Amino acid sequence: MSRVTVTPTRDAIIGEPEVVEDIVSLPAWRRLKSAVSSLRTHQVKDGSIPDATMHGDCRALIATIRADIRDLSGHFPHDAEYLTALDADFARWAEGGFGELDFLDSLVAFQPQRDRVDGMRHLVVFPMYTQNGSSDRRVEAVLIEVIWPEFIADLEAGEYSNALFVPIRFLDFTEGYDTNSAVLFPETVAMREIPHFTWGAIFADREAARFRRVVRAASEITKLDLPEDAAALLDDQALTEETFVMWDLIHDRTHMRGDLPFDPFMIKQRMPYFLYSLEELRCDLTAFREAVRLERAPETDENTRSHAKLVQYAVIFDRIFRFAITGSRVRNYDGLGGQLLFAWLHQHRVLHWTDTQLTIDWAEVPDVVVELSDAINDLYWKSIDRPKIAHWLAAYDLVAGTLTPHPASKWAVRDLALEGLPRELTDAVMDDEFPLSMFYEALSKKMTDVIESTSGITGALVE
Repeated sequence: MSRVTVTPTRDAIIGEPEVVEDIVSLPAWRRLKSAVSSLRTHQVKDGSIPDATMHGDCRALIATIRADIRDLSGHFPHDAEYLTALDADFARWAEGGFGELDFLDSLVAFQPQRDRVDGMRHLVVFPMYTQNGSSDRRVEAVLIEVIWPEFIADLEAGEYSNALFVPIRFLDFTEGYDTNSAVLFPETVAMREIPHFTWGAIFADREAARFRRVVRAASEITKLDLPEDAAALLDDQALTEETFVMWDLIHDRTHMRGDLPFDPFMIKQRMPYFLYSLEELRCDLTAFREAVRLERAPETDENTRSHAKLVQYAVIFDRIFRFAITGSRVRNYDGLGGQLLFAWLHQHRVLHWTDTQLTIDWAEVPDVVVELSDAINDLYWKSIDRPKIAHWLAAYDLVAGTLTPHPASKWAVRDLALEGLPRELTDAVMDDEFPLSMFYEALSKKMTDVIESTSGITGALVE
């Protein structure tokens, strides 16, 4: 695939820089989106369409989808191979009677990581489930735009290499993304076999938009006086998007790097949810500590330095204000990570809740957060010398050393079948092993509506 070297404007069509056009308003896109939405109503959970009486209508919808993809393909010359394969995959599915879905050929042909150019646009149509959205595998149609500012390109070309990482923003989407989902991952696509995955995309505009809405409300409720540069994030969507791209770049590359257990996620078996929490928090705190290092390094250019400082604010505020109280209390590993960070800051006396006002000693925060990062890294380093169950117990003790377990917890008092199977230990973990503190119970009552309002949000909808 040839590399496009055009430097686009926000509205330019990559590959056709002389054309400035709003793809979302094109009749072909509107027809495609409508046809996909209609097709979705006939799909069952696995994505197939078992009702044979509707197959005639569905073939007509597929014909519309294929025709509109062809009409739109001229706007995406960099995706020609993918769009051709996509047409064939839709044709094969319809001709085969709408049974088991297989879009492997088009998925393998879609390689957005090869041309990471700021403003590069893609038309993405796949049968998939959307993480944090729906577990049903249905056809989705999404228009996306790559976010790749120059300073991020420089970071990725240097010591933060991450060839798979593709930061994006929404232009438009079908119902599956009218949710909390902020990722586009190839492993969610229906296919006959698992290929070697070469990319992963994150919607930085959704991350930035919900951050701005939630942190604005939380800072008002807690009467937190934001530093001037942190407050700038709440007023500037583009700046916040760039900040999240930097955070995500470092976070994403941290998985499977460092002194880790053999498999930090233990993918092929169940494990206590607090271990997932520590893995995600480890990656976020690595991004935080690298941002501290970049901010303090004399050779860092000023633009990167300012973004590095903003990453630190973003990690803290998103974790303590949104993660901690988003979602249910059923084994919520992201929520647990936010609770742990808040309590760590409070118990190290750099975060204060006094006279119903939240204050933070920002000068001391970086070193205190890095201490928590060190504690998690030390847990991981020791893990390869420990049996699995011993590692699980040590991980629990790390969390319980800061957060108070539920009074009925069997893990807290080690009322566990330590000679049994690992799944028995996992089953013994309570759904809400580490309940919300009184601070978070009060905050969540005031923040629930705000957090729920961010479902389906994009950068265009946050203002």
